[in-house]
Amino acid sequence: MKNRDTGFPRVDAEHDFLRARRRQVLSRLSNWLRREPDDVNITLPFDEVVEALGKESERRIGLRVIRLDSIVGSVDRSHDFDRRFRPTSARVRQRWERLALASRRGEYIPPIDVYRVGDLHFVIDGHHRVSVAYALGLTSIEANVILVRTKLNPDGIRYRGDLIVKGYRRLFLERVPLRGEARAAVVVTDPEDYAQLGEHVEAWGFRLMQDEGTLLDRATVAQRWYAEEYQPVVQMLRQAELVGDRTEAEAYLWVAGERYRMIRTHRWDDDVIQAVRAHRP
Repeated sequence: MKNRDTGFPRVDAEHDFLRARRRQVLSRLSNWLRREPDDVNITLPFDEVVEALGKESERRIGLRVIRLDSIVGSVDRSHDFDRRFRPTSARVRQRWERLALASRRGEYIPPIDVYRVGDLHFVIDGHHRVSVAYALGLTSIEANVILVRTKLNPDGIRYRGDLIVKGYRRLFLERVPLRGEARAAVVVTDPEDYAQLGEHVEAWGFRLMQDEGTLLDRATVAQRWYAEEYQPVVQMLRQAELVGDRTEAEAYLWVAGERYRMIRTHRWDDDVIQAVRAHRP
């Protein structure tokens, strides 16, 4: 329902703030009742996002119109606003209402400053302006944008907890620099599985170098592991219907561990698959 204006901009600005605060409190209560994760309503910290994804470069791309719902975080880790930039306390009220009043009077509001990572935006300066824009029902806002390129794509980041998975994946891909289709195919959901998988690939590469009597770089080991080990094993797992609800990489990691635990060997054949099938969880 659209908010009714009183015709007095100052009074309406005060009502805007009170509504925004009430919605923030109701949102917290709703999340608590649904037992949502603790970080579901917290703005994402820019520094942690970039650290998890691995920063490559940045450049200014100038003034742009961006969607408000693409703004998910903050540079200064401000606790004054929640994920949808609703004020979390009365501390920001005076400045907030001053901006709301100016907006209602049609006064000039300068653009905000943001970092852009993928399709996500992080506020450098302009938290109050974003909050007021949300409260007034706007869907977009002008912003001076700095584009940040990262090693990993930020797709899939919703909550702060998602950064843990991204961070582990970045480290895994530094140890096992897969490319193209292979990079997209090898995915796990538990961040610690990336660490275990990285150790497994490095051990596989060490045995390969011993067998061939030559030194191989990480990129070559990653390419050969994917083509000579991972793909054939995943194909066998599909045929044996051992993938289940896991990702293929999770199924591979599980069966590789079971193989070594039971057989104490790194060979693959029908006997190994049958033994693993007999011990499937």
